[in-house]
Amino acid sequence: QVQLVELGGGLMQPGGSLGLSCAASGSIFSINTMGWYGRAPGKQRELVATITSGDRTNYVDSVKGRFTISRDNAKNTVYLQMNSLKPEETAVYYCNALIRTERYSYLEVWGQGTLVTVSS
Repeated sequence: QVQLVELGGGLMQPGGSLGLSCAASGSIFSINTMGWYGRAPGKQRELVATITSGDRTNYVDSVKGRFTISRDNAKNTVYLQMNSLKPEETAVYYCNALIRTERYSYLEVWGQGTLVTVSS
């Protein structure tokens, strides 16, 4: 069994910064791509950023230059540093990972989500 546990989130004023982390645990052989997705109120979950096992990153255009995704492979953890936050980025942020288990099967795993509220 594999699970993702997210930390971070909370209330932040517009223009502020917030960091999220997501740690994978369980029967893990390796982790391929990890990512963050956001679901704003009344909207579908959308991609925010991804990072491959080789540290190649991809961002949705709206966060480029403000958000940074990174990972620590030794800790099976992915991070999202969010700067210059905007009210429209209020959302539940979900961690995602493609994991190769110790039994060599692949699992796509989601975290439970953490709420980020950007408001004055």
